[in-house]
Amino acid sequence: MPLTRKGATTRQRIVEGAAGRIREEGVFALRLEDVMARTATSKSQLFHYFPGGKDELLLAVARHEAARVLDDQQPELGALTSWEAWRQWRDKVLARYRAQGVDCPLHVALSELGSATGAARAVAGELLAQWQGQLAAGVRHLQAAGEVDPALDAEREASALLAGIQGGVLILMTTGSLAHLEAALDVGLARLRPAGPRTAG
Repeated sequence: MPLTRKGATTRQRIVEGAAGRIREEGVFALRLEDVMARTATSKSQLFHYFPGGKDELLLAVARHEAARVLDDQQPELGALTSWEAWRQWRDKVLARYRAQGVDCPLHVALSELGSATGAARAVAGELLAQWQGQLAAGVRHLQAAGEVDPALDAEREASALLAGIQGGVLILMTTGSLAHLEAALDVGLARLRPAGPRTAG
C-alpha cells in the first residue's frame, strides 16, 4: 500500500536521521532508540515503516546514501556535454570525497548488511549502473560532436573510468590520501581526449 504524503515524510525523516547518526558516530553506535529520539518518532512508528528493524532501516539508509553519491555530482554529471563540463565534474567528484574523507556512510551501511547479501548487491548495482550510464552518455555526446574517437566503446570507457574512481575511493578510505582518486580521474579523462590541439569547449 503506497504511503501517504505524511507517511512518506515521516519515513524519510527516520532514514535521514539514521544516516546522520551513522555519519557522526558510525554504524556500530546506531541504536534504534537514538534514531527515535533524534527524529521524534515512537517505536511503533519506526517499526511501522521498517518492520524488519535495524537491517531494513540500514538498507533504506544505504539507498539514501547511494542516491546522495549521484545527487552530489549534479548537475555536472548529467550534463557532460563539453570538455569544460567534464573538468567541472572531475573537480566536483574530488571536492566531494575530499570533504567526506575516510568516512563513507554508504560503505558502512553496505558492510553492515553484508556485501554478499542480495540487498547489498542490489543497492550497489543500481548505483553503479546509473553512474556508468551517465558517464557513457557523456562520452557518446562528445563522440557525436567529434571530440572523442568514435571507435571507442562508450560503455566500456565509462566502466573503466568508474572502476578507477571506486578504486581511488577505496584507497582514500584506507589511507586518507586523495592522490589515487585524482590520478584515476585524470588518466581516465586523458584517455578519452584525443592528442593534439583542440578547440575550446
